[in-house]
Amino acid sequence: MPVTPAQPSLEVILPSGKITAVAAGRGLLDIAREVQHLYPAPIAAALLDNKLRELTFFADSPGKLEFLDLTTTEGARIYHRSLTFLFIYAARLLFPEAQIKVEHSLGKGLFCEISKEPELTSREVSLLERKMHELVRLDLPFVRKKLTLPDAMETFRLEGFDDKLTLYQYLKKELLTVYSLGEMHNCLHGYMLPGTGCLRVFALEYHHPGLVLHFPDENNPAAVSPFNPQPKLFEIFRESEKWGRILGFGTVGIMNDLFTRGEGPDIVRIAEALHEKKIARIADMITERGRDICIILVAGPSSSGKTTFSQRLRTQLLVNGIRPFPVSLDDYFVDRRHTPLDEANNLDFERIEAIDLELFNQHLLRLISGEEVEIPTFNFFTGAREYNGKKIKLAKDQPLIIEGIHGLNERLTQAVPRHRKFKIYVSALTSLNVDWHTRIHTTDTRLLRRIVRDSQFRGADAQATIRRWPSVRRGEDRNIFYLQEEADIMFNSALVYEFAVLKEFAEPLLQKIAAHEREYIDAKRLLTFLSCFVPLDALEVPSNSILREFVGESCFYKV
Repeated sequence: MPVTPAQPSLEVILPSGKITAVAAGRGLLDIAREVQHLYPAPIAAALLDNKLRELTFFADSPGKLEFLDLTTTEGARIYHRSLTFLFIYAARLLFPEAQIKVEHSLGKGLFCEISKEPELTSREVSLLERKMHELVRLDLPFVRKKLTLPDAMETFRLEGFDDKLTLYQYLKKELLTVYSLGEMHNCLHGYMLPGTGCLRVFALEYHHPGLVLHFPDENNPAAVSPFNPQPKLFEIFRESEKWGRILGFGTVGIMNDLFTRGEGPDIVRIAEALHEKKIARIADMITERGRDICIILVAGPSSSGKTTFSQRLRTQLLVNGIRPFPVSLDDYFVDRRHTPLDEANNLDFERIEAIDLELFNQHLLRLISGEEVEIPTFNFFTGAREYNGKKIKLAKDQPLIIEGIHGLNERLTQAVPRHRKFKIYVSALTSLNVDWHTRIHTTDTRLLRRIVRDSQFRGADAQATIRRWPSVRRGEDRNIFYLQEEADIMFNSALVYEFAVLKEFAEPLLQKIAAHEREYIDAKRLLTFLSCFVPLDALEVPSNSILREFVGESCFYKV
């Protein structure tokens, strides 16, 4: 709609960077339809004067408007949430007595379980997919309501969502945003699309004992992401669920109940013991391979706890009579003038080409052969390697332990035969749910850890960490995640109680981000998430815990 001189207008910032004016006094969905052809993917939401808005929002005053399509993180998140809501609604229509659980990511999709008798079959998954497509054709609206907390809890009591009742008793809110679809009311803790008609791209795939809900491909939103089963990753999630049963809970609400009853210290001790037991088992696996293993590689994404894991693994190996020698990949960086550049023309230290692979492999072979080798030290001030007389020689049957993001990549240690390497993938894969319909994103676990660590030890505020996070994630996609299944074993560094500890550290940092800043959207989302947790005193965390790497006072190193 063109703007007349007397009308208030909105400045729409288009993907090209061009700004066009449209008349205000309309719903965002109406405006989105006018400009959709200028976007590479369907529009899911908008930023209006830097405030995240649903497409059902009515813009009645001037402002700056930026639409978010499925190629943006927030746009994709809203699509995924809305599709999950549709899945739950369709499953309740077909299986009204079943318990529906949204578990965790798997590949580029979402693993879910429908617990019922008899158990779910592949034929029923096909029926469910058809029901969802039928509801998409009907274009049912997601109706947004603001309810008082008592009214919301009564609504969920009638729906049979006892897990939400347990959670919401700890929320310090007067009002709660609830959505309805058909006859079902639910809350998935975030904004939604206008209706089911927007959810045309998805697929379901049977994956015993549940199914995978496939989302649109991030590179081609008109098609679903191809499914990569990732059996090792799936198994580590199942192990985490088993640990949840040992601890006696799987949702935040039940954990809050236990903390309120004073059982927090017991939960910490059990969670840490489960970690120690798994690390000891990994050390035993390496020991059983004997002199066959000459290199232990520890890889994982940012803030996964690789450093503390490596120290704890070393301790367990020492118990078994093995003395691993640590080698730092940082010392093998190429001179800064040869460092590759990223898409923004900045130095990219996360590319494997940032490492002098030829020299590194030469030194590996010489060390394994029993030779004495002078190891370089990288000077981060001059941007060059230096040799300061640091010489090492390995004892007989003494393996090297190498920690870094490229540990799973064969190019890093190509001179050493694969059977002589033991590869470990470390990541924080929490199996804890906010409630049974709302999972905790593993990337948020690591982001919160990094926000706390960067503030305490690296002089970076929360805003800087959040701003840098998309670049970190791109590097992980490029260098790490596609190699996960190459690991000999995976270690889940997530601690079920850690958000209750991180809460006290992270909240003040996130609250400092001003509302007009771009990073405020993520800060607000993380603050809403942390508000679900009853806090736990960091004094309960043992000094050798992986969590100490982020909150401080680790027994393994001084920062």
